[in-house]
Amino acid sequence: RETADLLVHLGINLNFAPVLDLAVNPNNPVIAELERSYGADPDRVLRHGRWTIEEFHRKGLLSAVKHFPGHGSSLDDSHLGLPDVTREWNSTELEPFRRLTQEQLLDMVMTAHLYNANWDSEYPATLSRNVVITMLRQELGFQGVIVSDDMQMGAIVQNYTLEKGIERAVEAGIDILLFANNSSYDPEIASKAFTILRDLVDRDVISQDRIQESYLRIIKLKGSLRNR
Repeated sequence: RETADLLVHLGINLNFAPVLDLAVNPNNPVIAELERSYGADPDRVLRHGRWTIEEFHRKGLLSAVKHFPGHGSSLDDSHLGLPDVTREWNSTELEPFRRLTQEQLLDMVMTAHLYNANWDSEYPATLSRNVVITMLRQELGFQGVIVSDDMQMGAIVQNYTLEKGIERAVEAGIDILLFANNSSYDPEIASKAFTILRDLVDRDVISQDRIQESYLRIIKLKGSLRNR
């Protein structure tokens, strides 16, 4: 409630929270060790996540839960490189996302920059159509806005060019590309990303219909703010 009140006071209407990752690996450098998770028990994480989202909604705020399909089991930090969770990840990590989707409480979902050969033999989650479309949209049934984690994190920039990262993320089904612009500051990043997107559409690499799909989801989400 205090967080929600502060955000409303500051004129902010979206918070990239709560974290729904399960702290199943106590040595995880970016989740458990930073105390970003509500715990390792999916029911506990679900309960606290639900309370947080409901309080945001009562104050007219949108939330973006993260990091789908679950960052809590990773041994490495995706800010610094691409974690491989093929051996560590367990489907239990999906449960908070699944349950809150069923309860129709989710506004936005943020993807994780994680590699798992069982999800996709080539691309990490954010760039994988199997994760974004098959797992999140089709299997879990989430039809809201999907946002990427920071596209300037090591997991992406060490393995893909800016253009390829954008192309793959949009083709995978990401609706909003997030550039935190703090790990490596680029004052022109927004215009660069826009130019790349426009060029990809002009060259028919990405269809206008694909852009329209995301646009309509975003406009619908923005419209929901008027009803809160």
